[in-house]
Amino acid sequence: MIMCCEEHMELAIDVYVDNHEKAPEIYSLSVDKYDGICEYCSRQAAYIVGN
Repeated sequence: MIMCCEEHMELAIDVYVDNHEKAPEIYSLSVDKYDGICEYCSRQAAYIVGN
């Protein structure tokens, strides 16, 4: 599972596919309900990439 901002979504998908050899599910995060940060920068996470 990878948390990422919108800018790093493509990178997160590529990393997930490289590591797991299958397409991930992508979940949108609600900013007011979840406080997470992107794994590639310090911005608010907008998505969870993973199964």
